[in-house]
Amino acid sequence: QVQLVESGGQLVQTGDSLRLSCTASDGTFGDYTLAWFRQAPGKEREFVAARRWGGGYPYYGDSVKGRFTISRDNVKNTVFLQMDSLQPSDTAVYYCAAGRPIVSSIRMSSSYYYWGQGTQVTVSS
Repeated sequence: QVQLVESGGQLVQTGDSLRLSCTASDGTFGDYTLAWFRQAPGKEREFVAARRWGGGYPYYGDSVKGRFTISRDNVKNTVFLQMDSLQPSDTAVYYCAAGRPIVSSIRMSSSYYYWGQGTQVTVSS
């Protein structure tokens, strides 16, 4: 069982940067792939970014590629999402997730076993 706790969400302005964090409160991330998803009101949950346990190539959703960066610290059991050039369209609840998806399913929310409670990011225009 992995309990994930997100932090860092807040109200910012267009063009600002923000860094989200997600920690494993009661253990380690082990060999899980860690991902960020987001969900805006009235919309489906959207893949944002993922990073496999061994590092390597990060995966990004098309809408955030070039603006967001995912990184993980396996010693501190923390995964980060650095968000730059934020836009109002980035407003959503951001969720951290852990799982063991195959590469072809890494963008699918159903591939992840554990989820945090989410942290709200609001970008004002």
